[in-house]
Amino acid sequence: MANNHRTISNVLRGVLNRICLGLARMLFPAQLRMPFYKATGMKIGKGSKIAATVDIDRSAPEMITIGENVWVTRGVMILCHQRDLQAYEVGKPVMDCPLVYKPVVINDGAHIGIGAIIMPGVTIGKGAVIGAGSVVTRDIPDYCVAVGSPAKVIKSFVKE
Repeated sequence: MANNHRTISNVLRGVLNRICLGLARMLFPAQLRMPFYKATGMKIGKGSKIAATVDIDRSAPEMITIGENVWVTRGVMILCHQRDLQAYEVGKPVMDCPLVYKPVVINDGAHIGIGAIIMPGVTIGKGAVIGAGSVVTRDIPDYCVAVGSPAKVIKSFVKE
């Protein structure tokens, strides 16, 4: 999905992704949702749970990797694409800027708090905790707590 061209194949894949992600939002408990998320190409480890109201990037869910025993709570948004504003100019429509796609990795044991936003290209470390409402724009190291917008590490559990 590195290009911005709409082919029949891309459109059909997008329709399938939307159907699977829509069905996943309706299922309870979380274990029943996992096959529908995986059908979109997401890689999800054993024991992980994704709340029903999580918003997964529909255009490139195959770029999302979630490790084992991860908990993604209500209202979280995981994005794999955004506009590349490097060529943006005053008076030019933002929609004319190309889309950039980057993978998202959430490693084993991480916890993503309610309403957090995970931006493209981010890796969240093992055992990391992302606070509610945080906007993660950069990589977060293993075993720490990150909060805020943009998210900043406020506590590390790693002994130095």
